[in-house]
Amino acid sequence: MKATLLILAAGLGSRFGGDKQISHVGPNGEFLMEYSIHDALKAGFNKVVFILKQEMVEAVRREVGEKIGDRAEVCYAVQDFSKLPGWYDLPSERTKPFGTVHAVLCAKEYLTEPFVTVNADDYYGAECFKIMREMLPKMGEHSGAMVPYILKNTVSENGGVTRGICKIEGGKLLGVTETGGILPKDGKITSSVGDVDPEAEVSMNFWGFSDKTLPAMDRYFEDFLRKLTPADIKAECLLPVMVNDMLADGSLEVLAKPSTDKWFGITYKEDKADTEQKLRNLHSAGVYPEKVL
Repeated sequence: MKATLLILAAGLGSRFGGDKQISHVGPNGEFLMEYSIHDALKAGFNKVVFILKQEMVEAVRREVGEKIGDRAEVCYAVQDFSKLPGWYDLPSERTKPFGTVHAVLCAKEYLTEPFVTVNADDYYGAECFKIMREMLPKMGEHSGAMVPYILKNTVSENGGVTRGICKIEGGKLLGVTETGGILPKDGKITSSVGDVDPEAEVSMNFWGFSDKTLPAMDRYFEDFLRKLTPADIKAECLLPVMVNDMLADGSLEVLAKPSTDKWFGITYKEDKADTEQKLRNLHSAGVYPEKVL
């Protein structure tokens, strides 16, 4: 079965202060997304679709896409305001992208088989790709899959992060609650709503979907746009919120199997040095070859 890795790389990187998705962090100048591609190809994925800002396309094509063209089909999509419904009037002051649901839809012409979403600025580890590759064939046409992480394995020492805290029973996701301001403090993990269980299972935007779910995503995104008010100038349509809403109305079923891998990534500028060291350690331990791709 063909399976696609969909890399979400069009975010603004406002907390980082630049295009963290194409920041060189590996010991040989690798982008962080190259590690996800390496692990995905090894797990049996055979197509890679990048969702980018227009100004990133050539850099990603040159530094990443051309390295894997003999091993996987490679496609490039751009997340921009040209891919909004014709009836929607974009506010002139809107500059922020419309979030991860819109990002997926900007690439829908390339999503002709089951696909998995990953953030370009996150390191996931090899285990989750193996788990997801095994789950994809088990999905129905109107179902999805996810690999949750343990919350304590996903926090940053450099500032608060947002995680989707999951409720899972019997190998199925029942609900996900987006929770912001999560950070370690005094031996605990706190959030904008108080202390959080460090063993809680959380979403890291590692979602699997059947390509048959795309029409439902389209409808969901259009409903999101219809509900926007002038005050919602920075509102985003996010995958975990969409999944939770679809679970609630019964239009989506999501398989779930957790990973014990430790996440790290680049949210803040201060995260870069830590990420570089962790990648050096992984290379030194033989987890990755000298050249990742």
